[in-house]
Amino acid sequence: MDKKEYKKVRFGLIGRNISYSFSKGYFTQKFSELGLDDYSYENFDLEKIEDISSLIDNNPNIKGVNVTIPYKEAVLPYLTEIHPKAAQIGAVNTIKLHMGQRIGFNTDVYGFRNAIESQLKTHHKKALILGTGGASKAVAFVFDELGIPFQFVSRNPTANQLNYSDLDQNKMEEYTILINCTPLGTFPKVEDKPNVPYQFIGDAHLLFDLIYNPQKTSFLTEGESRGATICNGHRMLQLQAEKSWEIWNS
Repeated sequence: MDKKEYKKVRFGLIGRNISYSFSKGYFTQKFSELGLDDYSYENFDLEKIEDISSLIDNNPNIKGVNVTIPYKEAVLPYLTEIHPKAAQIGAVNTIKLHMGQRIGFNTDVYGFRNAIESQLKTHHKKALILGTGGASKAVAFVFDELGIPFQFVSRNPTANQLNYSDLDQNKMEEYTILINCTPLGTFPKVEDKPNVPYQFIGDAHLLFDLIYNPQKTSFLTEGESRGATICNGHRMLQLQAEKSWEIWNS
């Protein structure tokens, strides 16, 4: 590492196969607008989560990172401290690095709640959470806060979870909020979508996709064509990014 790079204040995103990510461009533009010429944001594409220790130990000018698929849960053992809310959720997407400490936070909750609340109508009473990874835990936490009953849907369900094959017409009419927390439909595999019976979706439904690239996934397109309200993950991502920036500067 040359002296110029060592002086930089560095931030970044930890994940796997993350070249598609929005975060690098978002923060690079932010630093430019703020005149922070010595600040950078990079993609740290890790083949395995164990590599996080050497990344942080060998680069003391990294002051904070975001964490994405598939490491939001796997990163927990590598932290020295976890914010109580993140510990309760069981997933971390933001880490503050300060004086040898690795402090984990969850800003997905803030982002998701503030992105979805304006979309909710009085008839949106129950939710299906598609997927069971780290992001789904933040979504479930928000629904608990809002008093909205929910069920997880998984290809490999455990106790109290639904299989996609359980989603019949009655279930689809009962649960009018559908949240896609799976990576299905992310660029470049834009044709992929969760295996739900879209024929039972109508104008009473709200479909929210945590994916933001493409802006309109196959999941959202299916919903829109049947009159559903749709929302992608872009606003959620902006909100959680700003909350991360606030944490890194606190």
